[in-house]
Amino acid sequence: MLLVEDEGGVALLLEDMLEELGCHVAASAARLSRAREAVEAGQLDFAVLDVNVAGEPSFDLARTLMKRDIPFIFSTGYGRGGLPEDLQDRRVLAKPFALADLRRAITDVLSARS
Repeated sequence: MLLVEDEGGVALLLEDMLEELGCHVAASAARLSRAREAVEAGQLDFAVLDVNVAGEPSFDLARTLMKRDIPFIFSTGYGRGGLPEDLQDRRVLAKPFALADLRRAITDVLSARS
């Protein structure tokens, strides 16, 4: 799993939550360049993407994940309205959220693929 989050404290909290859900965080990136490297380098099965990563939108990374058939969710305080039209159908997890919300979002995205 790939976690893309630029706020250090939030990233650590999310990593703990993901591990509690039984996920293995293969890469955690605070910058989109590092996230792109992780996508290129590894076999990822899922991603959690902050929408705004150090002032850059993660939309191109999301589109790359779509092309590679890697499921993902957006984690954002902006809500669905902050997404471009072609990504409006993607799952959005509104910050702040609880462990149960994260579990439900991951389960929903993965079950929709089956």
